[in-house]
Amino acid sequence: MKRPVQWSRGALEDLKAQMSYIATENPPAARRVAEGIRATGVALGDMATGRPGRVTGTYEKSVAGLPMILAYAITGKPGGEVISILRVIHTSRDWPPEGWPK
Repeated sequence: MKRPVQWSRGALEDLKAQMSYIATENPPAARRVAEGIRATGVALGDMATGRPGRVTGTYEKSVAGLPMILAYAITGKPGGEVISILRVIHTSRDWPPEGWPK
């Protein structure tokens, strides 16, 4: 069952900041990274296959071939569930317990 995918403001801000950083050196690479992240998010709507997240109530999905993680939650009721992408995080970031990298 396909579920809708929503991107939070925090996730979109993460994505924008990371793409801006990459684009200063390599705009084509920034486009490829953005596409990989987008495709992973879309795929979560088809099958949410992430592992339990470091923040209670969340899950994490690695982006294939990239050092990125999508942190997401499944909200709503069965039959009306939504995948809410909460953050886009580079794997080199330090994660505080039960919180998001700054």
